[in-house]
Amino acid sequence: MDNTFEKKKKTIYDFICCEFYVPMKLKELAIMLQVPREARADLKKVLEALEADGKIRVTQKGKYVKGETNTFTGTYQAHPRGFGFVMLQDGTEDIFISEEDKNGAFHGDSVEVVIKPSSEGKRREGKIMKILSHGTTRLVGYFQRNKNFGFVLPDNSKFVKDVFVPLERSKGAVTGHKVVVELTSYGDENKKPEGKVVEIIGHVNDPGTDIMSIVKGYDLPVEFPQKVLNQAERCGDEIIPADMAGRKDIRSWQTVTIDGEDAKDLDDAISITREGDKYVLGVHIADVTNYVQEQSALDREAYNRGTSVYLVDRVIPMLPHALSNGICSLNAGVDRLALSCIMTVNTKGEIVDHEIAESVICVNERMSYTSVKKILEDHDEEECAKYRELVPMFELMEELAGILRARRKKRGAIDFDFAETKMVLDKEGKPLEIKPYDRNTATKIIEDFMLAANETVAENYFWQEMPFLYRTHDAPDEEKIKKLATFINNFGHSIHMANNEIRPKEVQKLLAKVEGMPEETMISRLTLRSMKQAKYTPENTGHFGLAAPYYCHFTSPIRRYPDLQIHRIIKENLRGRMNDGRREHYDSILQEVAKHSSDMERRAEEAERETVKLKKAEYMEERIGEVFEGVISGITKWGIYVELPNTVEGLVHVTNMYDDHYEYYDDRYEMAGEHTGKVYKLGQRVKVRVLDVDYMQRTVAFEFA
Repeated sequence: MDNTFEKKKKTIYDFICCEFYVPMKLKELAIMLQVPREARADLKKVLEALEADGKIRVTQKGKYVKGETNTFTGTYQAHPRGFGFVMLQDGTEDIFISEEDKNGAFHGDSVEVVIKPSSEGKRREGKIMKILSHGTTRLVGYFQRNKNFGFVLPDNSKFVKDVFVPLERSKGAVTGHKVVVELTSYGDENKKPEGKVVEIIGHVNDPGTDIMSIVKGYDLPVEFPQKVLNQAERCGDEIIPADMAGRKDIRSWQTVTIDGEDAKDLDDAISITREGDKYVLGVHIADVTNYVQEQSALDREAYNRGTSVYLVDRVIPMLPHALSNGICSLNAGVDRLALSCIMTVNTKGEIVDHEIAESVICVNERMSYTSVKKILEDHDEEECAKYRELVPMFELMEELAGILRARRKKRGAIDFDFAETKMVLDKEGKPLEIKPYDRNTATKIIEDFMLAANETVAENYFWQEMPFLYRTHDAPDEEKIKKLATFINNFGHSIHMANNEIRPKEVQKLLAKVEGMPEETMISRLTLRSMKQAKYTPENTGHFGLAAPYYCHFTSPIRRYPDLQIHRIIKENLRGRMNDGRREHYDSILQEVAKHSSDMERRAEEAERETVKLKKAEYMEERIGEVFEGVISGITKWGIYVELPNTVEGLVHVTNMYDDHYEYYDDRYEMAGEHTGKVYKLGQRVKVRVLDVDYMQRTVAFEFA
């Protein structure tokens, strides 16, 4: 950088900022600063640079004044195409950063940014002024060895530069190895980042290397420290009489768990009876806090992980298996400690009474979703005979779940029923089958009962004014809903906003209106993208998507830290120990627990998505040249995304649309041919041929068939 130019910028900026300065035009400034006529072009360049930095601005009368923009701090999120965004700490709208304004920032860096002057109504654009700290110290990538040095090509497309590795720091890696590289220099515009190999994950063609690369890329902890494992082992595998003292003994209640066939950590059990015209629903949750004491090695490890991570070929648990599959798992036929939410529900679906209690239970049967579906949907004679004693209980569950669901629908709860992906892999991790996950009667029953318990517990603790951890979902931004309203208007649909606010009921009505129409998937997706992300907060602001004024996560303490945290609060309260000191303690930690848990949840979701994309790419690699029917799921200026019935999504790039030159119309999400007049719309059914698969980038390329 030209130091002389920077000195001139500082001198002129200091002059404009001084208290005696009167706003001046360029000519007046030149006279005041004694700049000769021939040097006024240079002065203008300095002023333009200061304006670009947001340090000064030009009034409508052409006078230069001190800029009114503030400096913001946030995290830089890079985009593979060179630009990026700064996510602000205060949660307000992120700031767009062009490639020339990122000032060498890496994805994940903490940065200082100034807002650039922009037109009214346009999204905020900024320039990164300073990198406060680097958010990424290690990368995972493909190692390429040359004669005297090596390069690591990062897996994460947000890191656009290769990392230079001197051979003596390559740990013996050869071309084709997937490695973890530690950055020793971040480089600049003219120099590549530099690093050293700290771990060789395996060869790119070795089974398991692909998933482990994602695990390492997201820095997911795999092994538990020995101290944590030892603590888990000491918990034993049977409950002791002392642990049952003072608990509600409901071992005689008919109780079942209903989970997927392959689930091993069973943390919720259900009981249900009918008393007169009311139902008594018991949701019994594993009492994990009995074994995971606050600030123990187990607790610290669970907090750091935040959540269990469910990848396509493995689960990375929050707690060691000795606990999650052992003493904390509500296995059939053994006594287990639980925290029970016992609700009395009337025929309208109103919870008219409830009790939250420490309990001891004994599950009668470990049921699967498939088995309960066979009983309730298929009326399978063999399955009904096998579980003869439990069939009336399942029928009662179906009855009550339907009532609860109808009540939730009536108040406006939104159900985005997108197909999740279920993958069948062989022993080597190769995908054999990809299909939509079956959401049946049994899965819905468990969803309905867990929602009821979560809402009941949250409402109870809100009115007790206890320190607590809520699961909140804020109303969408007004601008996003206005854009959605403008778009759906093209299809003859509308969405009602009162006082520039949207109610969940209106979103629900829209989704009901488009059900079964060609544009259903498209409008549902765009509506979902208009929503904010749910998060954990110590303040209760309600849950927009569920149209619930009170909501928390209470039902999965084996796999989610927030559930474990609120179990601790509930138990201290039930035991009369929630004094001023304990309230202060929770008030002091819950903000950070909420933020960390939300961050770890995002990390887990991203890693899960990446492993699914990877296996989808691997699956489609075997099917290059085959033709499939799909639905247009997205349209951009660079091409058309098509989703197949098995949930695989691929791109038909504009360069592979051979029959015409196509123009993109973003206000209608359409692509139209210039000569043929052929139009592609979201939601349209099309036939595509698999053209290519980029396994490294996890993308599938189609062409229209």
